[in-house]
Amino acid sequence: MQIAELNKSVTKGLARHIGVIHSKTAAQVALRWLVPQPRVVTLSKTAKRARLPANVGSFDFELSDAEMEAIHGHSRADRRIISPRDMSPDWD
Repeated sequence: MQIAELNKSVTKGLARHIGVIHSKTAAQVALRWLVPQPRVVTLSKTAKRARLPANVGSFDFELSDAEMEAIHGHSRADRRIISPRDMSPDWD
């Protein structure tokens, strides 16, 4: 397993763990973490109507300072938590 894959796996596991604590999904935890980040515009999207309530459900709970820091601790020097090589724009 490459370092990037390991980091992605650990981060996803952390989001799942925090999600269990709050009865939320890992995606909801990720959205909740992103919203208060400085200089970040958070846009949730879905192509499936059934997922809309889950996206809105990202705003009915708070992450503790410790949870925010735990997730933030997985960020890298390029200011991304997960940066798949084939998905980043050419200007990055």
